[in-house]
Amino acid sequence: MAQTTVVESYTGPTPKELARKHGLGAAGRLPSLPEYTRQIWSYRHFIWEFASAKVSAALGNTRLGMIWQVLTPLFNAGVYYVIFGVLLNTKHGVSNFIPYLCTGVFIFGYTQAVVQASVQAISGNLGLIRALHFPRASLPLSITLVEARNMIASMTVLICIVLFTGEPVTWEWLLLVPALILQTIFNAGFSMLVARLGSKLHDLRQLIPFIMRVWMYGSAVLYPVTQFTEHLHGWKLAVVQANPMLVFIELMRHALMENVELAGPPLRLWIQAIVWSLVAGIGGYAYFWRGEKGYGRG
Repeated sequence: MAQTTVVESYTGPTPKELARKHGLGAAGRLPSLPEYTRQIWSYRHFIWEFASAKVSAALGNTRLGMIWQVLTPLFNAGVYYVIFGVLLNTKHGVSNFIPYLCTGVFIFGYTQAVVQASVQAISGNLGLIRALHFPRASLPLSITLVEARNMIASMTVLICIVLFTGEPVTWEWLLLVPALILQTIFNAGFSMLVARLGSKLHDLRQLIPFIMRVWMYGSAVLYPVTQFTEHLHGWKLAVVQANPMLVFIELMRHALMENVELAGPPLRLWIQAIVWSLVAGIGGYAYFWRGEKGYGRG
């Protein structure tokens, strides 16, 4: 008679329990937002080193190297001063136009550089994305970090310009730090928004320069903010004054300059800056996270 073997039923942990025990998960699963945040924090050293490598790669082959980080906004400010301040005489109504103009150029240039680089954060790093596993938000965050480091150097030059043109040092200069932090949060969220859009809409890269140019003209970078109050009224004026870049630029002018006319009361500007930072920071982060599984595919 043939012998039969009775197999006892398995009573151990299920595959799902084993996977959870050893920290495994389903391939291609979108992590929860808190889990994704923890992943980004665990890759903070990668973000820092990647940002440092981008700076070295961008400026390593130039003779002046890191000096270009401050020369570029200075050249832009010089060109804008000649065209708008001298030829078009937009400096009328501003007692100290040079620091007024330079503050607008430097602060707007900070966000502009982040946006222009972030539009290719995904499409320009497809090889890295397909070769390594890491949270893709590391790429736009590293771009923001690069420009934040550049901005610190630029702020040193801006402060020298402000002092050289006769503006006194006041306690309000301490407001530079929280204002820059709020703008950096805004930039980080906006960079993630643009990075996801740029990964799907490749033509966006061609439109960004035009978008940023229009945004600059609407942010009172090159002329007094009183131009808005003289020509706009009602809801049109309210919309223009709520422009986030106008808000950040006005906060910086308020901190660095005395007797400067602002787009609104400082308290309202600070409230608007906080709101914009939270909306862009949280909204851009959540929007980018939702597309995490699709980056680098197709």
